[in-house]
Amino acid sequence: MMCLRSPRLAELTKPVVQGCWTKTALSFGKAVCRTNPVQTEISSTKSSIFTRSAMRLYFPLLVCLAAALSNAAISSPLDLWTKLILTQQWPNTFCSVEHHCHPNFSYWTLHGLWPDKGNNCNSSWHFNSSEIEDLLPDMKKSWPDLLHPSSVQFWKYEWSKHGTCAADAASLNSQHKYFSKALELYHKVDLNSMLMKFNITPSDKYYTFSEIEEGMTNFYGVKPKIQCVHPSKNSEPQVLGQIEICFDADFTLLDCEKHFTISTFSRGPLDHPLGVTKPSGLSVCSYDIPVYYPPVP
Repeated sequence: MMCLRSPRLAELTKPVVQGCWTKTALSFGKAVCRTNPVQTEISSTKSSIFTRSAMRLYFPLLVCLAAALSNAAISSPLDLWTKLILTQQWPNTFCSVEHHCHPNFSYWTLHGLWPDKGNNCNSSWHFNSSEIEDLLPDMKKSWPDLLHPSSVQFWKYEWSKHGTCAADAASLNSQHKYFSKALELYHKVDLNSMLMKFNITPSDKYYTFSEIEEGMTNFYGVKPKIQCVHPSKNSEPQVLGQIEICFDADFTLLDCEKHFTISTFSRGPLDHPLGVTKPSGLSVCSYDIPVYYPPVP
């Protein structure tokens, strides 16, 4: 800045530089300061050069940061599953709607352990039965393939469609972890014993849906999803077929959603819901229709 004296002042002291252009000390009165245009231009130029240099230095870092944030948004926990559905099926009902079936089981068997989001999440992660060799005796008993008892195709299908998605969680990120956890939860809930405890057993008599649902809710403390094969005629009962019990990501029991859904017993390549166009499809049981829990032949 350039400092000018007041017109009334006569005496000047030696000019003193203080970051402005010059500042003149006065014996009395006040100094009047004015910006130095040359210094302003120099400062502006330096600032511009610094800004351009900083941009060249930090631009690659900003690009990397933007990419990282983008990837984080894509793989956000909001996109990951939050619920696991342990699905069990009554073999006799399954075999009543499937051909070439082997219903030689008098207990509920595993259908699958399904995350609530995602299907076929990693097509390159192939099923390998050697990784679960120690589990096979229990798998054959608790998680049998009712269509092809001597085949591993059912487990391969469940791993490809559901296991590769469940593997997003560290606790399920291998084939052994996934299948062993499913077996652990199956034995933990012990659906067969629970139903017997409430005198709900396979028989020719009919149950109300409320009897079954209330018994399960009282026992587990959460609401399951109970599914039936619906009758083709109004006079017929619905047939108990599949029960889903839900868990959160920490394997704590959780209420299953109660919205109406069409499910499937089918395990074909397309896994299309059985009965979507038929009145005999498997879906949430009705409160108004008697429930038939068919005994083993």
